[in-house]
Amino acid sequence: MAAQLIEGKKISDEIREEIRVETAALAAKGVIPGLAVVLVGDDPASRVYVGSKEKACGQMGFYSEVHRLPEQTKQEELLALIDKLNAQSTVHGILVQLPLPKHIEEKAVIDAISVDKDVDGFHPISTGNLVIGDDSLLPCTPAGSIELIKRTGIDIAGKHAVVIGRSNIVGKPVAMLLLRENATVTVCHSRTQGMADIAKQADILVVAIGKATAIGAEYVKPGAVVIDVGINRLPDGKLAGDVDFEAVLPIAGYVTPVPGGVGPMTITMLMQNTLKAAKRIHGIGE
Repeated sequence: MAAQLIEGKKISDEIREEIRVETAALAAKGVIPGLAVVLVGDDPASRVYVGSKEKACGQMGFYSEVHRLPEQTKQEELLALIDKLNAQSTVHGILVQLPLPKHIEEKAVIDAISVDKDVDGFHPISTGNLVIGDDSLLPCTPAGSIELIKRTGIDIAGKHAVVIGRSNIVGKPVAMLLLRENATVTVCHSRTQGMADIAKQADILVVAIGKATAIGAEYVKPGAVVIDVGINRLPDGKLAGDVDFEAVLPIAGYVTPVPGGVGPMTITMLMQNTLKAAKRIHGIGE
């Protein structure tokens, strides 16, 4: 029997409707959540992402600003803009689209964003709060991945979760969030020996390595929940995840497709973070 698809698009639409309703209620109190997105340079993929974020803001009823800066923008000019946005009362969330041009230090930019407006969840204080289990704005893709697992109806507590990939953007934070949900977590990476044997023990398998169809059937325990965070463009122009979808489909219990799985959740969780930041900044309870 084939795995059930975890339909990220459908789940994302449900959450967006919840956000829209809450935003309308906030607007009635005079608070409109605001997101500022900063794009430096003209990376085509980044341009698409920024356009999607702008569109989502419109759909949610948010206030939106997009700052498109030329490739040669100096680091101090970018930091000056972040300072201005940190102080701007109509902006509750700030997102600087990564990757940045080589001459700009990514860490300096992330550190400059006010932790209260850090809707990407990348600031060191946000990361520290995530690790110790304090309330914080969570990184969007990992938070979206956890939401997808929860919406299958499977209880994460007590399950063995294996995360393949240890990036600061997905692998590490998703491992921390799984721990927070009381899973037993193993993290595999490029130096892991016997990775397929380890992965095959997983009740929940999360893959984020950026290599098309690298994870095949031999990595998947029958009935496992497989969350494929990867999105890779193949030579023929089609998109593929890090998991070999067709090979895994007959074995897994649940699997996210690519596209239409984790992808739609990332921007939705960004919208949720912006809403949460607006409520916090204005002292409105959850």
